Amino acid sequence: MVAPPDALYQPFPMLGRARGHIWRYAPENRRPRHFHPEPELNLVAAGSGKFGMGQSVISVGAGDLLWWPPGQDHVLLDASPDFDLFVVGLHPGLSARVLGDSTVSAYSGAVKVRLSPASLSKLGALCASPMDRQGAAVVEQHVGEIWREAHLLRTGAPEMHTLTRRALVSLLDRPHLGRAEVAVRVGGYPTEVSRYFHRDMGLTLTAYRTRLRLLRFVQAVDDGAGNLLSAALDAGFGSYSQCHRVFQNTLGCTPRVFFGTGARAGERDRMGEVFSPWMVKNEPARLYVG
Repeated sequence: MVAPPDALYQPFPMLGRARGHIWRYAPENRRPRHFHPEPELNLVAAGSGKFGMGQSVISVGAGDLLWWPPGQDHVLLDASPDFDLFVVGLHPGLSARVLGDSTVSAYSGAVKVRLSPASLSKLGALCASPMDRQGAAVVEQHVGEIWREAHLLRTGAPEMHTLTRRALVSLLDRPHLGRAEVAVRVGGYPTEVSRYFHRDMGLTLTAYRTRLRLLRFVQAVDDGAGNLLSAALDAGFGSYSQCHRVFQNTLGCTPRVFFGTGARAGERDRMGEVFSPWMVKNEPARLYVG
């Protein structure tokens, strides 16, 4: 099995108490390869570049709209001097509320779509609208409008393979499922489902499922799970020792070190003028810029 790419766990930056945020790319704040529990959209307004997504590389240009589901690692590998990018992220719960009945279809659209000049102009204007010093409710409403508009454009484009779409939706809802169980649910053979998933997502189904389990484990502990064992089992791990091993291999530290890092609580709810999220990999307590 191909090993998943080395990626940092780095939650999407949110201003204040808002559950959604949009920021504009600046070269000095360029981020390393990362993944997070929030779904994310990227709009390339100008220039050209290359993104890494799992083991895949995606070339982009002005008018491209990209979508990263929860747990999908991504990184900007290269960018032209005139590269202009808007990055939009929402808390999964807010995304579900904004999209309503379209939530399932939102996870089935293409990873990359090319917008028409008119659609690019409209969406770009929404993204560029100033949001400084606005309250959380206003920010969420504005970002929700962008989110809804962008997903309408995405879902109107050709989709990924049907088996990938079904597997993605199944895993996001039930990351405890094994590969054979996923195959039964989506109506395909395990090897067939795995092949199309890897092709479309740049990541093996097993590696992606592990990411989702880790995200659910972190969320359960943050939400006040009784103990690490119960959180691990609820997240879909067969035992705490399995969760501990996967956690350390992926994030570079043990769960107790991770949840005991004081930087987490303060950084989770704030974002300065310079984007400086916390991240964990070998140096769990250190803050980085971009």
